Amino acid sequence: MISSLKQIKALNLLAYTVGCAFYALSLIYVNIPNRLAEGGVTGVTLIFRALFSIDPAITNILFNLPILVIGYLKLGKRQIISTLYCILMLSFWLWLFQRYPITINLNHDPLISALLAGLLIGVGLGLVFRFGSTTGGSDVIARIIEQKFGVTMGKSLFAIDAIVLAMSLVYLDLTQMMYTLIMSFVSANVINFIQDGGYSAREFLIFSKYPTEIAERIMSELERGSTYIDIEGGYKKTAAKAVYVVVDPSEVRQVKEIINEIDSKAFVSIRVVTEQVGEGFTFLRKKRSIFGR
Repeated sequence: MISSLKQIKALNLLAYTVGCAFYALSLIYVNIPNRLAEGGVTGVTLIFRALFSIDPAITNILFNLPILVIGYLKLGKRQIISTLYCILMLSFWLWLFQRYPITINLNHDPLISALLAGLLIGVGLGLVFRFGSTTGGSDVIARIIEQKFGVTMGKSLFAIDAIVLAMSLVYLDLTQMMYTLIMSFVSANVINFIQDGGYSAREFLIFSKYPTEIAERIMSELERGSTYIDIEGGYKKTAAKAVYVVVDPSEVRQVKEIINEIDSKAFVSIRVVTEQVGEGFTFLRKKRSIFGR
């Protein structure tokens, strides 16, 4: 484990440590005092705390370790090691914050509590996810289900979190659960913002009989440069060109209108560009459920 940790960059470890601190801070100082639930394995630890008064710092480790052992056998080493580090750090912060209790005065306002918890959890998990790790077993379970049964991670995570939140009704009422959903919505959006680096654009790949006309219109009206990609039809083996262009989200409608005016039968693929790196872009985005931990 030590050698594997040495292979993880110091910046990543710092992000994991700080992210887990924000997450634990919300759980101890906001979620628990204001009776807000959580999804995933963390949500199960809150259920056990509410019903049996068991320290979530302990149950977080106990519930996650068997999942990690299975994940290690099924998925490989590196991500499991970083996840183990995050689990231990989360338990450490949970233990520490319980030893030094403070009161965050929110005037017992459940909406403000839900918004603050969503912000803190979003920042914490966003840092952990952005630097390539997770804080618990839900992701590991979802990956194993995906490999074994072909069910996508997004669906598995959503199902797991829905089950945990439903179980949380044993100690929460429906009103508190609604505020938990508000918290989860806020945290999901903050996580996405941090993962995307505050940058978002749209990638168009346009297959048309009139690539030059489309590219020139986009250039003249939106001042966006385009790239031609040589392609060949799979059936007729006809050589052609596709147009590749990246635009701001506010310009998507204009690009669609240009394409439709020139060639209403064009085939268009649109994807989210979630991060800018130097002068280039990275395109892949990891999908998570709205509650997934």
